[in-house]
Amino acid sequence: MNNQKKNPVERLLGLFTKVEPGEGTTCLLLTLNVFALLTTYYILKPVREALILVGGGAEIKSYAAAGQGLLLLGAVPLYGILAARFPRRLLINLVTLFFVACLVAFYVLAQIDVPLGVVFYLWVGVFNLMVIAQFWAFANDVYTVDMGNRLFPVVAFGASAGAVFGSALAGKLIEPVGVYQLLLLSAGLLALTLLVTNLIDRRDRRPSGDTDVVIADEPLGKENAFMLVLRNRYLLLIALMILLLNFVNTTGEYILGKTIASAASQAVADGTAGGLSQKQYIGQFYADFFTVVNLVGLVFQLFFVSRIVRFLGLRVAILVLPVIAFGGYALLAFFPVLAVVRWAKTAENATDYSLQNTVRQILFLPTTREQKYKAKQAIDSFFVRAGDVLSALLVYVGINLFAFRTAHFAMFNMALVLVWIGISVLIGRHNRKLTAEA
Repeated sequence: MNNQKKNPVERLLGLFTKVEPGEGTTCLLLTLNVFALLTTYYILKPVREALILVGGGAEIKSYAAAGQGLLLLGAVPLYGILAARFPRRLLINLVTLFFVACLVAFYVLAQIDVPLGVVFYLWVGVFNLMVIAQFWAFANDVYTVDMGNRLFPVVAFGASAGAVFGSALAGKLIEPVGVYQLLLLSAGLLALTLLVTNLIDRRDRRPSGDTDVVIADEPLGKENAFMLVLRNRYLLLIALMILLLNFVNTTGEYILGKTIASAASQAVADGTAGGLSQKQYIGQFYADFFTVVNLVGLVFQLFFVSRIVRFLGLRVAILVLPVIAFGGYALLAFFPVLAVVRWAKTAENATDYSLQNTVRQILFLPTTREQKYKAKQAIDSFFVRAGDVLSALLVYVGINLFAFRTAHFAMFNMALVLVWIGISVLIGRHNRKLTAEA
């Protein structure tokens, strides 16, 4: 392969990371695939925010995370059963088509005025985690450790670009076409991702050793996904890091949601909302917010992530987000106003969606196929939502027992980030050892 010449795509990708001859096409297809997935999700995010904040408020949004955790207690083991029974292509097709059908069903229910706020919020939380985790398990399965370390920053650029495009598109379409029509658009985009996935799967078919067994069709073990995590110290540390990350992030989202809901209500009452309803005002704010967050993340992903991972190493890269988060919440503790909340969350989320997202995927490269599909699904779904549940409990206790203001929640987040930093240091050490063994 090293004697081959690089094609134009590989030379272009080589501006951002090291690409070997023959790697460009699959890398580009994976990038396109995750671009479409994140476009779909970011079209749905403003819809989700508008429905839940108008239909329930910031507190109900926070409490709904507990429901997502309960749903995932059943969904993750079910996914593990499917993963052990079906080859990866059929598994991905079945799961994706299920979520496409759900989007169509939500649109039909909306036409007959069925309240969707809480149910749709729960569904989006499960959909996003399971489908994105499934994609990255697939990408981990396609790439070796060396290839993933080099090419994941480029693939993750597709995620950042899709997030920018999806949020911008949602912002443009909410007013002229309405909230619910975006559900059908999302269903169509999600269905299109299957075409790309199946093409990548066909390209990746290869013999295993001296046999004719296809790696992608080899059955996985039957061990429960949660037990895979609990019995492996490396996976457990990753799970705890993800839990803390989302505990902190979701509490920050509550701070932002509370602040913007109050601002929207005041703007409508004062006649300064530009003719928008409260729902449209909130939806427009989040569309703009997500666009800026994802543009910053896109630039960071394109020009800095691969260089940070390559030259500073994973052990440094994994610490960047918690350090930024600590500084942001320290600022919010003293200046809890909308402008400060918005830009602190912009810095945190942009880093999370770019560098931290790439690091999270690289962490699974030295793991087994069973750990990639089962344990990763548990970590990227249940443990994410477990952090959200803990945040919901914090919001409930903080408001009802201690009369917390937003500044108090920011201070609590600062303490959590310190624990998060300690766990990240341990993960870096374990990853170094596993990568050397791989």
